[in-house]
Amino acid sequence: MDGSAPAVDGVVRPHLSGLTVYKMTGSGNDFVMVDGRHSSPEDWAVSDIHAVCARGTGIGADGLVFVGPGSKPGTVQMTYFNSDGSRAMCGNAALCSTRLAAHLGFANALAMRLETDAGVYESRCSRDDGRAELRFAAVAAPARVTSAALSAGEQRAALAVVGVPHLVVLVDDVDPLDVTGRGKTLRHDPALGPAGANVNFVAAGAGSGARPEWRMRTYERGVEGETLACGTGAIAVACALEQWGLGTLPLAIRTRSGKTLDVRGQKAPGGGYEDVWLVGEARLVFRGVVI
Repeated sequence: MDGSAPAVDGVVRPHLSGLTVYKMTGSGNDFVMVDGRHSSPEDWAVSDIHAVCARGTGIGADGLVFVGPGSKPGTVQMTYFNSDGSRAMCGNAALCSTRLAAHLGFANALAMRLETDAGVYESRCSRDDGRAELRFAAVAAPARVTSAALSAGEQRAALAVVGVPHLVVLVDDVDPLDVTGRGKTLRHDPALGPAGANVNFVAAGAGSGARPEWRMRTYERGVEGETLACGTGAIAVACALEQWGLGTLPLAIRTRSGKTLDVRGQKAPGGGYEDVWLVGEARLVFRGVVI
């Protein structure tokens, strides 16, 4: 991407004017979606991404997503950028990409393969409830993190990589948390390496028996603030809870938006988790034109 050409007063550059875009939400993670046949990442400067994703002055989104035909029949290419212009993997963006690809006729809604920066995933959006499903590659067992400085009310922490790194922090209660302040501190903790990690705070919620509910709040790097949901973070949380002996997959993870992300999978013989699926909302909000 060319990050040198500035937007003027927070407005995308003129060559993007007239481009049709889609606004989608995945359990509260919201995205500006672009048909990759009509515009590619090379057309966009970092400042364009800032301008489009800016809340209040732009369309407003957690990230910008390009969706187009993949390298083979039945495959779809997804390229995701956080609102700060950094390139990443996003589970809820992948769910939304699956829905948009079916809507645009790139692939069969019943079964498609999604090509991303983090690998190729099986996905589909044929459920009666309108949600989409994404099958992830095997997830390594979350690693215990002891060097991160936990505060009062934070019981334990683990680091899991699900496309991107996630620090999962078990807390007494997610409601009173200063997620932006505390998340920013933990996101840059030296124990997580120079790139840091997303931070997912989790606490027990309502429900009991075979399917208890857990509540999650997330600080996302690249957005550098709290988001209303995080798909890959929900997987990291679910795997950490099973690793700690606090839950058994499948698990329901309730996000800040009030929407639930479902995670299913199973323990792998050699450790870690396999046949991991994320199920969540992938809803088209509106279609518009950049001016």
